[in-house]
Amino acid sequence: IAERREGIGICGWILVSLSFLLVLITFPISIWACMKVIREYERVVVFRLGCILSKKAKGPGVILILPCTDTFIKVDLRMVACKIPPQEVLTKDAVTIQVDGVVYYRIHSAVSAVASISDVHSATLLLAQTTLRNVLGTQSLAQLLAGREETAHSMQTILDNATEQWGVKVARVEIKDIRIPMAMQRAMAAEAEATQETRAKAVAAEGEMNASKALMQASMVLAESPASLHLCYLQTLTTLAAENNSTIVFPLPINMLGSLGHKSRGG
Repeated sequence: IAERREGIGICGWILVSLSFLLVLITFPISIWACMKVIREYERVVVFRLGCILSKKAKGPGVILILPCTDTFIKVDLRMVACKIPPQEVLTKDAVTIQVDGVVYYRIHSAVSAVASISDVHSATLLLAQTTLRNVLGTQSLAQLLAGREETAHSMQTILDNATEQWGVKVARVEIKDIRIPMAMQRAMAAEAEATQETRAKAVAAEGEMNASKALMQASMVLAESPASLHLCYLQTLTTLAAENNSTIVFPLPINMLGSLGHKSRGG
């Protein structure tokens, strides 16, 4: 843009002089048409006879525009939230999904945004859609579901580098929703359920193994100390007496039951 400022020529200077003369003749009425108020979040790119007047945009505040020779374009520098429509994407593992997102960007160079591209907002939206499909097409479904932040950061870097020459700064990219086909959702639910059942069975088997080891150790202790068995009887009686007071329990040694069985067979 700076290279284009070669001058407006002799005819141009004549027209600018006539414009100044017209302003002076019609002053102070003409001053109201020449004064333009620019808001804090706006910048103005002024064209004089079709050429950009300065390398930098003007504003904020009050600027003067010459009639007949000057035109201007206002550029909004506020942050823009651009919604990416749902895009059908084929992932790396051949799964068709629909993904939508939001791109937050702002214009940091009004001159580049006006002189480098015709519609900076439309171009940024189209580039965001293409970048979304290209980035997600290189990832599997598991990678996409587990790494949304990494994917969004990668998209932000690509968009920021591509729109730098347009005077656009991409501040943030967010992936809003990932829609998976119903058949794939049912398959993933069945897989997750099977995984949970496998873990539950493994935990139950491990618990039974630990319980059997504890019972084996307890039987070894009782075999070494017969008095411990009588203590277990008394503890059981105490527990039953606390819950069911009307129940009377008489513990019988297992050896006695065995001897009774042998006598009945012998008789």
